[in-house]
Amino acid sequence: MSPILQNHYVLAVHDVRKSADFYVRMLGFRIVRQPPGWVFVAKDSCMIMLGECPNDMPASELGCHSYFAYLRVENADSYYQHMKAQGADLLSPIQDKPWGMREFTVRSPDGHRINIGHIING
Repeated sequence: MSPILQNHYVLAVHDVRKSADFYVRMLGFRIVRQPPGWVFVAKDSCMIMLGECPNDMPASELGCHSYFAYLRVENADSYYQHMKAQGADLLSPIQDKPWGMREFTVRSPDGHRINIGHIING
């Protein structure tokens, strides 16, 4: 079987520009493509394809199903401090978890929830 080379996520959002701004400003992504009705943002080995769906159910109404990604990073504390300073909608404080990760959860403007964490050494 062929190896997986990169993660791509496809998200339905109500306002594609507002959502793209969140990923660029809060998470350090950059806009890489803008086909009609879409904005693709990328950072390192991750791409998120944002599709404008203004009449669809918002992710915020999906409860636990609004989780879509776990971004494993080198230093979750730096992401947390940056996002806190920017006024991000942080759903949990950064903390060490029993599964060996230091992580927190943030919510996008559309209600998609993202966990961000790094492996705890030791």
